[in-house]
Amino acid sequence: MIKESGSYRLFSFTNNILLTILAIVCVLPLIHVLAVSFSSSGPANAHAVGLVPVDFTAENYRITLQNTRFIRSMFWSVYRLVLGTGIHMVLICLTAYPLSKSDHAFKGRSVYAWLFVFTMLFSGGLIPQYLVIRNLGLMNTIGALVLPRAMSVWSMILLINFFRTVPKDLEDAALIDGAGQLRTLVSIFVPLSKAALATLGLFHMVFQWNSWFDGLIYMSTQRYPLATFLQTVVVRGTDILEMTEDQIQRLSQRGLVSSQIFIAAVPILMVYPFLQKYFVKGIVLGSVKG
Repeated sequence: MIKESGSYRLFSFTNNILLTILAIVCVLPLIHVLAVSFSSSGPANAHAVGLVPVDFTAENYRITLQNTRFIRSMFWSVYRLVLGTGIHMVLICLTAYPLSKSDHAFKGRSVYAWLFVFTMLFSGGLIPQYLVIRNLGLMNTIGALVLPRAMSVWSMILLINFFRTVPKDLEDAALIDGAGQLRTLVSIFVPLSKAALATLGLFHMVFQWNSWFDGLIYMSTQRYPLATFLQTVVVRGTDILEMTEDQIQRLSQRGLVSSQIFIAAVPILMVYPFLQKYFVKGIVLGSVKG
């Protein structure tokens, strides 16, 4: 056994304390939102709810789940998440694989790599992007949400470095057995890169789920993704909630908004535990190699 020094134990203790405090700071707002969502209108409107619900009620969730606009926006967000993440992962794999080769194996590799890096450093801006989306006829379609961010150079660079950690002997053996480049990518590189792919996929999923501004400028009200819908609810209030006059008087606006915010956070919270074991390994191995 390795004997730990006093300074290392002090560092470890201090680090654990700081991380615990940081975790609590991150979790407390979510707990507060959950408590408000399960509280009745009086305590919620009076800002009398802390971390425990007051006058417990599930009415806010019942009204939220009966809201057709909320359900529709949830569908568009899930549609965007699945399609956008799928396209993103396919594109970064197809670009990272050839760019992970040496200049001898792939002539002109450096030129292509710098072309990608240039797009990461310089962009046309919002107005040219809007004009491109409009002129391509993508307004109010799912393509306007997923195609502009389908390719991420940052993710591609991380995956390039990860692909370089795959032993060259495995690739040579696959090529000797008659596998082509695409078969080698699918059968060798992708299975060995689960950690990196899971990490990059998680990053893109969070981006797609939380992105709201593009939905606001490209989509009609009936096709708002969930993040855009919640932004309009917070800004515009009850006019978008399809509430009756009786419900407006009986329920709390803060409680309804809190219930919708918590429901919107649940899908991503459910994904994290399944990808957590790949998270650190994917980032470390993809960032220190090459």
